[in-house]
This record gives sequence, structure tokens and C-alpha cells, in this order.
Amino acid sequence: MGIEKDDERAGLEPFGIRLGEAVDRFGPVCVGIDPHASLLDAWGLPDTVQGLRQFAEIAVEAFGGQAALVKPQSAFFERFGACGVEMLEDVLTGLREMGTLSLLDVKRGDIGSTMAAYAQAYLADDSPLRADAITVSPFLGFGSLAPAFDLAKRTGRGVFVLAMTSNPEAGPVQHAVYEQETVSGTIIDEVSEANALACAGTYGDVGMVVGATVGKDVADLGLGERLAQSRAPLLAPGVGAQGATIGDIGHGFGAASSLVLPATSRAILAAGPDVSALRDALRSVQEEAAGLRPMPED
Repeated sequence: MGIEKDDERAGLEPFGIRLGEAVDRFGPVCVGIDPHASLLDAWGLPDTVQGLRQFAEIAVEAFGGQAALVKPQSAFFERFGACGVEMLEDVLTGLREMGTLSLLDVKRGDIGSTMAAYAQAYLADDSPLRADAITVSPFLGFGSLAPAFDLAKRTGRGVFVLAMTSNPEAGPVQHAVYEQETVSGTIIDEVSEANALACAGTYGDVGMVVGATVGKDVADLGLGERLAQSRAPLLAPGVGAQGATIGDIGHGFGAASSLVLPATSRAILAAGPDVSALRDALRSVQEEAAGLRPMPED
């Protein structure tokens, strides 16, 4: 049973408020839906649209109503063409109907009318691909993302800006210095300013992507306190398969640890295709991450 546009819009609080409530309930872990060809194979599924559909339906059943945030990776659906995008629509609809926040990992970034079109595709109330939040790239200039910020604010949705990613190629760009400030530092300051304008809860509506494996860089560049002051939810991919641990987050992010949303995909998805086993794997990571942001007492 779908959610009608008017009913959805009427009850949509700002993303940061909704995220805070979800984290209070489930803890801070963000679980990914990443239908890699290797995972489809591991689940005994063919690398076809039918295999994708089975994978996605199992993942939605396993994680819907069980996690604060679920992050489908758009590329692994797009590789199947129109049928894959249709399946992505079904995933987003399924999560929405189960009351689970979705973060669509699309990493879009462009200028002018093109960026506005991307925003309409994922953040507009009437879009079939609408998510609760999306990832965006600021490397055409932070101001180029204004259409996404503006539409997200009007519709009660969120935007996660790439700031310090964990891939080894990122350093020369993200750590480059311009006018006596690193690119990453500039992004952090811009996000802080955006959240200072409207932040009613623990989290602002504008988040950042800061890889779980770059805690040492956060410490070396003295960015921990600035991240904490940003009020931004900090999506931290890399827990599990990329080698980062929950302990690494606690040590590396320092004062900002309470804002971190540890993101893990393959480490949990490897437990599939059994729904109970997937939920057990998720619960194990949730229990480990509980200390990052203590859950309220009943």
C-alpha cells in the first residue's frame, strides 16, 4: 500500500529531526543495499534483473523497520538499465512504507539547471525516485549544490556532502590547500554554516560523508572539533569490508563521534540470503556501535 503524496508531505518533519528519532530507536548504524555481482553469486542468485529483484526484496524485508537508515547504492541498480531503476524505485517505496529512512547513494554534483534536475529526481515530493536523503559531490563548488539544499529544505529531506572520503585517490584533492584552508576544511565550514541557519535537534539536515578509515586524517588535520560543531550527521562508510572498526571511529573522530553514522554493507550482506541471519548481523553491528551515541533509557 503506497503513501499518497499529500499525506506524506503533510507529515514530513525536517530530516535531521526524523534521523535523530530513528537513531534514538535503532542506534546510529546505516546499512547498505549494494547488489554487487559477487554478492548475488554468494546468495545463489543470477546476475540478472530477476536476481536483483530477489536480492532487493530480501534486503528490504531484512532491514526495513530494523535500522535507523538504509542506503541503497544507485549504481548497482542502474547497471541493469531501466529495469534496474524500476527496482530501485520499488526499494525506496518499500522502505518508505515500512517507515524506514532511506539515504540514496547517488553522489550527484553539477551546476545550474542540471543540478536542479538532479534535485527534482531524488528530493521532490512527486518523484518516483524520492528518498529521505541523498549523497552529493561539492567538487564543482559548494554553491553549485544550492538547488539540492533548497529543495531538500522545502520537502523535509536531507543532503550528505562528500567531505573526506576513504579512497586513496582523494587526498590530493580533498587535502589541497586554497587560501590557507584545506578543501575538506572549507566543506566542513560550509556545512556548519548551513546547519547553523536551521538545526532544531541533535542533527542538522545537511550531513557529510567522512570515511570511517580516515580517522587519522581527521586527527592530523585537527578537524574533529570542527566536525562536532557542524551538527552534521557524519556518514562513515568503510566499517567491515574496507577494514575500519567501530573502535577506529571512537579514536579518530574524537568529539565528533556522537554524530557518526557507521555505514556498512558487504559485512552485513555477506550473512544473506536468510532474513534472520541478515538481521542478526545488523544487530551485532548495532550493539557494537551503541556506545558512539548512547540510546535513551526507557
